Amino acid sequence: MTGFAIVQERAFAAALEEMTDDELFNLMRDLEMRGEALDRPSPADEIFAKLVLTESAIERRFPGQMLRPYKDWLPRPERSKRRADARQPAGHASAGGLH
Repeated sequence: MTGFAIVQERAFAAALEEMTDDELFNLMRDLEMRGEALDRPSPADEIFAKLVLTESAIERRFPGQMLRPYKDWLPRPERSKRRADARQPAGHASAGGLH
């Protein structure tokens, strides 16, 4: 990792600390959606790195609660979709996608 990347990472982490809960949760939701769109996420991806830093910021802000405050914040339809996606075996279309 270059020194420039470390500086950017530190600046991003510092910016997370200044965000409101809603801003932090909105960012987390956006990063999750962008990460899900990647073909093969890897630790070298900027999105992956920002996702990890954002998760850590949420966990520091809400000690011992893991990501529960973020998950509770998510809109209900999005939570239901994530639960259904988590139960769906890889490679299978959801029932809603079959017409």
